[in-house]
Amino acid sequence: MTTIQNTTEINRNVSEVFAFLTDLNNHEQLMPENIYNWSSTSDEARFTIQNMAKLALRVEERVENQLIKLIPSEKAPFEVTLRWEVQAVSETVTKATFIIDADLNMMMKMIASGPLQKLIDFQVNKLKAVLG
Repeated sequence: MTTIQNTTEINRNVSEVFAFLTDLNNHEQLMPENIYNWSSTSDEARFTIQNMAKLALRVEERVENQLIKLIPSEKAPFEVTLRWEVQAVSETVTKATFIIDADLNMMMKMIASGPLQKLIDFQVNKLKAVLG
């Protein structure tokens, strides 16, 4: 299993950050420009990654003010789990970590690791910009 992640601190309390992330409708604001055909509900999101794949994700688990775990709701190109972990640093600061666990063979790892890291970095920075 390949794990790719990034962390940021946001000047909002943990419940505000969790409330934003727990609703998948908000995740469209975190996506880069190569994501299109977006449709979502609070529990599921579908989109196309330009020149790559269509993905459908659903919330598998929510732990209040701690964790949102997403898994594919349809067949994905590889086994993958996405997690947003939030943690209160203080009353007004939250640490947010975005983690992708992907079951990639050596060839897929060489191809997909860079784009997945870029996606994580983009979304973490965008979360900070949107909520910061």
